[in-house]
Amino acid sequence: MKPENLDMNMNRRQVLQRVAYLMGGVVSAPAVLGILNGCAPKQQEASWTPVFLTKEQGALVGEIAEIIIPRTDTPGAKDVGVPAFIDTMLKDVYTQEDRDRFVTGLQAFDDAARKAHGKAFVELSKGQQTELVQKANDEAVATELAYDPRPKDLKRPFILMTKELTLLGFFCSEPGATQVLQYVAIPGKFEACVPLAQAGNGKAWAQEAMGRF
Repeated sequence: MKPENLDMNMNRRQVLQRVAYLMGGVVSAPAVLGILNGCAPKQQEASWTPVFLTKEQGALVGEIAEIIIPRTDTPGAKDVGVPAFIDTMLKDVYTQEDRDRFVTGLQAFDDAARKAHGKAFVELSKGQQTELVQKANDEAVATELAYDPRPKDLKRPFILMTKELTLLGFFCSEPGATQVLQYVAIPGKFEACVPLAQAGNGKAWAQEAMGRF
């Protein structure tokens, strides 16, 4: 997959470093391989159909990605094509073992939503969806921190695979790189001490954590 939206002035390794920071210090080996080989999201059409995932699975992944990076005054995960990016990464980069773990986890996540609220995840309110994603994320993060794996040994559960791919896809898009967090393609003069409001209009810098997710 050729990069469509990634500003070529932005080093992919910087994207990986940024996402590693947001993921607690580690990016999985398949994700690293995909980004270094040029994988990046394309603008997603409304009629987009998944290639690896089923249509229903793609819709579920899209809703979770949008919870992780929602549309505000800047584009969200869906706007920049993250669901299609995740689908392509799973198809072209991940092993069969990883794919099976993702799909099994995806089904278990939706089953948990049905058990908790009597509806599929995509039918729940935004508040209910956010609560379920946060709960799954917190439990998975606690488990991963206890394990402390190396990238090549990392077997992330579905929710953290989705989070990792959402962040990577988003920050490889032009809006993610240039609109949401501070990113200077051609740095200007260095000023050691300036007011926060003056240094980037109050936006967080790319190296800072982005919310709880």
